[in-house]
Amino acid sequence: MSAKTPEFDPADGLAAFLKAAGDPLRVQILRVLAQDSFGVMELASLFDVKQSGMSHHLKLLAHAGLVATRREGNSIFYRRALAGASPYAALQESLYRQVDSLACEAPVLARLEQIRSERVISSQAFFSDNSDKFRSQQDLIASYPVYAEQVTEMLQQVIGDARQSALEIGPGEGEFLSVLSPLFEQVWAIDINQAMLDQAAKRVEQEQLANVTLKLVAGENLSQALAGGIDMAVANMVLHHVPSPATVFQSLAQVLRADGSFIVTDLCLHDQNWAREACGDVWLGFDPDELSQWAEASGFSVGKNIYFALRNGFQIQVRQFIKCR
Repeated sequence: MSAKTPEFDPADGLAAFLKAAGDPLRVQILRVLAQDSFGVMELASLFDVKQSGMSHHLKLLAHAGLVATRREGNSIFYRRALAGASPYAALQESLYRQVDSLACEAPVLARLEQIRSERVISSQAFFSDNSDKFRSQQDLIASYPVYAEQVTEMLQQVIGDARQSALEIGPGEGEFLSVLSPLFEQVWAIDINQAMLDQAAKRVEQEQLANVTLKLVAGENLSQALAGGIDMAVANMVLHHVPSPATVFQSLAQVLRADGSFIVTDLCLHDQNWAREACGDVWLGFDPDELSQWAEASGFSVGKNIYFALRNGFQIQVRQFIKCR
């Protein structure tokens, strides 16, 4: 006779939730995880605690459904869980609002900036060393022709009447600039790496895209590089190279017009760790909910979505995020 599966006790679940939330350090962890994903070593460094202690706190938060995990090769990264998946969703959303109203302590902010700077330096170094191999590296997973039709279809569906200015983040070799240029009066293309911008500049010159301006930016704070009033922003296969994707959403929220769209094309979450070494990937794709969470936290709503699989086993997501009024 098989044993009965223990029934879920709502009181026990609620007690675990409240216990997880009832610690100052765990509250600060939730605050930091609102806008980025971190490994246990990074979080231990951020809060100056031992790895074993941080692992214990994260285990409690995960058991209560307050953090979600994702495996990146041999490492596990943590992010804040979506409240909608919790039986205590209303309580969880209220908790997040209170947590987000708290200020991070200065030492934590300084260490957070250091971690992000290290990620940026690593990303810049890879593309500086490999800009001449960009096409072959990109082709290992998903070259531009693989997703060009779907992204163009999405753009045509959501473009609307506001066509004064568009922005492409990380234009690569500039293929999509040829699509944007005829549709908008002014097109900006930005990158953190001059060698990659030089690749796009060749196409701009060859195709005489006179309304395209290429600009080198420092880090991910786009609002410092661009004035407000962008109608459309696009990032094709870029976010998985970005040290802090959530920061991109935050910055775009400052430069996109109300009802403006941000189209993201990127990989869905995968476990092919070789992509880090071969292609300079910082993240092994994204869970769609992860992108939605970062977007909604920065004042975007989720619009249209396209998902499609590739023969090599990878899956691509094309997502529209709309800047709320």
